[in-house]
Amino acid sequence: MPRRTLIVLCLTLLVSLACYRRTHQTAYARYFAEVMDSIDRFYVEPVDDQKLFEGAMQGMVGELDPFSGYIGRRDARHFQQVVLDQRFDGVGIEASIDPKTQEPRVSTPLAGSPAYEAGIRAGDRITAIDDRPTAGLGLRRVSELLRGRTGEAVALRVVRGDDKTPLEFLLRRREIKVDTVLGDRRNADDTWNFFLPGHDRIGYLRIASFGERTAEEVAAALEGLQTGGVRGVVLDLRDNPGGLLDSAAETASLFLAAGDLLVTTRGRGGKELERWVVEQTGRYRDLPVVVLVNHDSASAAEIVAAALADHHRAAIVGERTYGKGTVQSVIATEGGRSVLKLTIATYLRPNGKNIHRLDRSQPGDEWGVKPDAGEEVTMSAKDHAAWLERRKARDVIDRRPSAEKDADAALADPQLGRAVERLEQEIDSADGVPPDPKAEPSAVGRSAAVGPRPRWLPCGRGAG
Repeated sequence: MPRRTLIVLCLTLLVSLACYRRTHQTAYARYFAEVMDSIDRFYVEPVDDQKLFEGAMQGMVGELDPFSGYIGRRDARHFQQVVLDQRFDGVGIEASIDPKTQEPRVSTPLAGSPAYEAGIRAGDRITAIDDRPTAGLGLRRVSELLRGRTGEAVALRVVRGDDKTPLEFLLRRREIKVDTVLGDRRNADDTWNFFLPGHDRIGYLRIASFGERTAEEVAAALEGLQTGGVRGVVLDLRDNPGGLLDSAAETASLFLAAGDLLVTTRGRGGKELERWVVEQTGRYRDLPVVVLVNHDSASAAEIVAAALADHHRAAIVGERTYGKGTVQSVIATEGGRSVLKLTIATYLRPNGKNIHRLDRSQPGDEWGVKPDAGEEVTMSAKDHAAWLERRKARDVIDRRPSAEKDADAALADPQLGRAVERLEQEIDSADGVPPDPKAEPSAVGRSAAVGPRPRWLPCGRGAG
């Protein structure tokens, strides 16, 4: 067969395949348009086309897996700013809805924000925003009203405690940076102190999630601890739902050596997409580390825990992690006005094992990150809820004296207590101090026996 004829046949085949695929896609697009048209013409009441479109998108993506999702126009900007970029323009208030009055109540002002500087306190009820009553508006709408462009003013009417006379505040919005690395107590200026109270050799970093600035925040906190003579650090990843894969990789790299494998991602058909390797030995390669995890440590948090565990750089204390080993890529839709969060890969820890927990997975199967042998410390649902309440109380900026905030957190937190005990043993061992044979057993209870970026959605509180 002449070469020219062969080329023509190949081109004809390629065009035919492209036309077939386009026809296949166009058919479903036509069916979708028919349904939209039928609703528009015959439904008993007029329906907003955008609402129908977003509902269809959410339903379609909802058929894929629990971690893929469609984020509509109303939430896309919040997702990008607060969740991924760790910033938004507003007044710096975390709020929740008062169940009795249905008004927003200040959970805490954010340190250094306009609300903080104006003297707004935790517990204040916001009864009006720009003279608009807030009762019944809901948290999402309240957050939208508190946010705005930098430099714009917003007026708040606030009721404090049992006072009858409301307080009036005029605040100017500015860019608010959301911290993801927190300590256990605050300094006099309400910034975080990353030394653990009662343990002057031990640092404590609670990473709430992995955003754009998390690795930078961790590095800054460690630098301050090193200046203060820290000998070991607890990385608390409990209840951390994940975040950006590259942020997790950068954080883990601070404690690893050049050439250490961090994580591998695999796409459709098991094809390797990316291999993340430490490029430069971390500044804290020799600093003793204990990582705290629990049943709600997921995704990027599991990447950090697994990398440090597999390279024998940290002891893992607490509970088995959630088992979320999939990677989501964020794809802009509608010209960037909405977002498609799509699962495109799974990831493997450095030892080659898959972290993801399938629907059919059993407790005896390999998934998640387990505590080291002898380091499993479980919490009942009741104890976990109490721990969350104590943690929230310590997060609140409140200038009133509180014995709870100055107390040794490790005494009320058995998982943290075991992490501290383990670190103290490592520090003493490095110093040549033999273990005390007369020491009483610990009172801690134990149980028997990146490339594509992951994204997550917050829930529970609003911020403005």
